[in-house]
Amino acid sequence: MKKALLIASFVALAVSGVAQAAGDAEAGKTKSAACAACHGADGNSGANPLWPKLAGQHPKYIAKQLHDFKDNKRTDATMAPMAAPLQDQDIEDLAAYFSGLSRSIGEAAADKVALGQSLYRAGSSNGAPACNGCHGPDGHGNGPANFPALSGQSAAYVAKQLRDFRSGARNNDLNGMMAGVAAKLTDEEIEAVSQYVQGLH
Repeated sequence: MKKALLIASFVALAVSGVAQAAGDAEAGKTKSAACAACHGADGNSGANPLWPKLAGQHPKYIAKQLHDFKDNKRTDATMAPMAAPLQDQDIEDLAAYFSGLSRSIGEAAADKVALGQSLYRAGSSNGAPACNGCHGPDGHGNGPANFPALSGQSAAYVAKQLRDFRSGARNNDLNGMMAGVAAKLTDEEIEAVSQYVQGLH
């Protein structure tokens, strides 16, 4: 009985610790003012398709990317100085805020849908695995595994990230998983799958 109570106490402490560490979406909304110029007030990055939509993204994924920008594990001339002054709680608050917003869905270019769908659901003839294995059949990703949601993400942004993974310009993926996938994709395939996820929901 004492052992059970002890275990229950540890679980309660662990849960309360997680709750205390979680982000505050209201605080994140206030802190997001500087983010809005690029990522949009609603997190949907309307101004430039090369800037990612943050709305509806998993909070753990947003937090990781901000930490990586801050720690120079992911490089970007615009994001590095934005992330540099952020404290851990700021990052958690921003992640909580943006993850709670609704992502807008775009349209895929009609001439790229067939190839894009095939790549997303079956992989490439060159051995690239199907995207849905990690990012889900509807593109909603996998929060606990820290695989990002792709549904509705800008095609221009997705294509750039795939090319950056392929070239090594971006290398903050877990165990080089995305680098390995992107290395097996042609430019045509990158454009097609990027268009497909833009309209996926």
